[in-house]
Amino acid sequence: MGRLDGKVAVITGGASGIGEATVKLFVEQGARVLVADIQDEKGKLLAKKLNPNAVFHHTDVSQESDIKASIDSALTKFGHLDCMVNNAGIAGSYLTRSIEEIPAEDFTMTMGVDVLGVFLGIKCAAPVMKHQGSGSIINTASVAGFRVGYAPHVYSAAKAAVIHLTRSVAMELGESGVRVNCVCPGAIATPIFGKAMGLSPEASDQTVDKLKAALQYVQPLRRAGMPEDIAQAILWLASDDSGFVNGHALVIDGGLMGGQKWSVLKQMLNQMATIMGLETCPV
Repeated sequence: MGRLDGKVAVITGGASGIGEATVKLFVEQGARVLVADIQDEKGKLLAKKLNPNAVFHHTDVSQESDIKASIDSALTKFGHLDCMVNNAGIAGSYLTRSIEEIPAEDFTMTMGVDVLGVFLGIKCAAPVMKHQGSGSIINTASVAGFRVGYAPHVYSAAKAAVIHLTRSVAMELGESGVRVNCVCPGAIATPIFGKAMGLSPEASDQTVDKLKAALQYVQPLRRAGMPEDIAQAILWLASDDSGFVNGHALVIDGGLMGGQKWSVLKQMLNQMATIMGLETCPV
C-alpha cells in the first residue's frame, strides 16, 4: 500500500525540478496527480509516462483563472482534491545584481509567480477542501526566506512572504480541518540556479550534473541536495503521517542554516592565530 492511496493532488511547477520529483513520488505512493505548469512539452511527456494516474494542464500560476481551471480539471477527472502543492517558482534577478540594478518589472514578475502564485493556489483550493472538511496545502518556500545571503533580494523577500502567508492561513483553514504547511529547501540541484545566472532553460538543464558536484561543499552533509529529498518531505506533509502538523515551515537543507561549517571555522581560527603570531589556534 502507498502512503497516498486514493488521494488526489494538484502540483504546480510539476514538469521539472522539485515539482517533477514530487509528481513521480506521489504517483508511486498511490496518488492521482494533475501536473500544472507552463512547460507544455515537459508536462505532457511526464503525464504520458505516468498515465492514467497523471494528467497535464497548462497553468500560469500568476493567473487566477488558470489555477481555478486546473483545480476544476482535477475535480472533473478524479472527483476530489486532497492535496494542493504550490511549488511553481522563479529565481528572478540574476544572483549578482545589486538593489539599484533590479528593474521594477523584475520585482513584479518574481512576486507574481513566487507569492501571488502561492496565494492563488491556496485561495482556489480552500473552498474545495473546506467543503470536504479535509486537505493538505503545501507551499514551496526556501531557507532564503529565513536568512539573508542565500539568494537574490527579491527571491528572498518572496520566500519570506510565503512562509508567513503559510502560517497565517494555517490559523484560518485549520479550523476547517485543512492543514497548511511549507517546505524550505536549501541548495538543491535543480535548473533554477542556471536560470538565476541568466542561462536559457535548455542550458540550465545541462548545468544540473555540475551543480551536484559543486553543492556538496555548501553544507555539512557532503552531498548535493536533490529534488527527491524535497519530494520526500512534501510526501510526508501530504500524507496522514503528518496529520497533526499545521502552520509549519519544514527546513530541508543538509544543515546549511546551522551556521559555519566546522572545517571552515577551524580554518578561520587558524588564520587568526597566524595573524596573532601563534603557531596554531590554542582552542
